[in-house]
Amino acid sequence: MNEALLRSLTPSVLAVLVRRGADFAAAEDAVQDALIEAVRVWPADPPRDAKGWLVTVAWRKFLDATRADTARRRREDRLDEEPAPGPAPTVDDTLQLYFLCAHPSLTPSSAVALTLRAVGGLTTRQIAQAYLVPEATMAQRISRAKRTVSGVRFDQPGDVATVLRVLYLVFNEGYSGDVDLAAEAIRLTRQLAAAIDHPEVAGLLALMLLHHARRAARTAPDGSLVPLAEQDRGRWDTKSIAEGVVILQAALARDRLGEFQAQAAIAALHADAPTAEETDWVQIVEWYDELVGLTDSPVVRLNRAVAVGEADGPRAGLAALAALDDSLPRHTAVAAYLHERDGDLATAARLYAEAAQKAPNLAERGHLTRQAARLNARSR
Repeated sequence: MNEALLRSLTPSVLAVLVRRGADFAAAEDAVQDALIEAVRVWPADPPRDAKGWLVTVAWRKFLDATRADTARRRREDRLDEEPAPGPAPTVDDTLQLYFLCAHPSLTPSSAVALTLRAVGGLTTRQIAQAYLVPEATMAQRISRAKRTVSGVRFDQPGDVATVLRVLYLVFNEGYSGDVDLAAEAIRLTRQLAAAIDHPEVAGLLALMLLHHARRAARTAPDGSLVPLAEQDRGRWDTKSIAEGVVILQAALARDRLGEFQAQAAIAALHADAPTAEETDWVQIVEWYDELVGLTDSPVVRLNRAVAVGEADGPRAGLAALAALDDSLPRHTAVAAYLHERDGDLATAARLYAEAAQKAPNLAERGHLTRQAARLNARSR
């Protein structure tokens, strides 16, 4: 059984059902039922047209469920016609599904969870592990999201800004290593950039390319996280960096600055530095100031504190950090790093250990635990 083939066909099959009038939630359930049937039948009797087979079976599953639901009986006349026999058209509907999953009625976290489940083909357990929440909690979140968009059709999609946000968050899930969707997010953002002439779409594509260019250097052979300052820059993908910079420069030249362009500018400055010591931290702080003006995001202010600590010294960074809520994600890790830079190793070790308990993924948790152990060993 080719599980990769089933996963790759899922978005297109789901899109066919939705275009033909199926509620999103019911269509998603029908496709899942068809996939289960494929696992049962295909090993002994593989179809010549895999997508056409899945569309036909999923549609029949949907019709069966619809007829059993008395509240939907008035839709039966509209839904009774099955797809015409023969090969289904080869169309990439994934980006269109992103617009549906990014409907404005959903919160960003719910939109990402629904996208990972319906479009990415991940199980609820896998998504829960990526978010470090119980599987039951994630199941409830996805169910609520499906109910919210169950009556939404493709003529009621989310707007571009929402789709960009979801693509960015999905990319970050893939980039973390927990859910490998980074390359797919880049592919879809390329499609969006080709279809929509918008500087922020270009900015997001540039940001993804610049971050993804460093991926090979982000982990050691044992899977442990390698901080940016310690990465082997010879392993960075210079072709992706060059492409990202060109795309970013064209977007910035239009003088319609947005948050993704500003983030990409920061990533470009990191990529441009031959060594960590040669990083232009002063200019990075200036770009963070632009980002704060655009978003007023506490997370941006947290990252700015790190940059201030590099540009003006760790005590300046700690002063910037003191103005922020210490419940922010990674606040404790940033405090640990700045205290270590300031020479307070005991405080830094304690904070690294605390930060490890709050880490959003296993790779980061392991890295912070090793940092704490390193400083504790030095203080003995």
